[in-house]
Amino acid sequence: QVQLVESGGGLVQAGGSLRLSCAASGIIFSSSTVAWYRQAPGNQREFVTRILGIGLTNYANSVKGRFTISRDNAKSTVYLQMNSLKPEDTAVYYCYIINRNVWGQGTQVTVSS
Repeated sequence: QVQLVESGGGLVQAGGSLRLSCAASGIIFSSSTVAWYRQAPGNQREFVTRILGIGLTNYANSVKGRFTISRDNAKSTVYLQMNSLKPEDTAVYYCYIINRNVWGQGTQVTVSS
């Protein structure tokens, strides 16, 4: 059974930073493509970034240059470093294993102006 546990969300002022973590179990993590999505109140869930097993990454234009996704296969964990946060980054952030269609429970990120 695949499980994802996200952590690291919280409240931060605009311009601040947070690092989210997504720890996976029950899966061959090193070959998995992992993505972060986010959903703000009243909005659809949207793509933020993804990282392939070989380390290639993609980012939404809205976060390019501010967010960085990385992975530690030894720990079966993906990280999302978020810098220069803006109020519009406020959302619940979800980790997603693309090739297994498994979502985490989400972690709230709130950026105050």
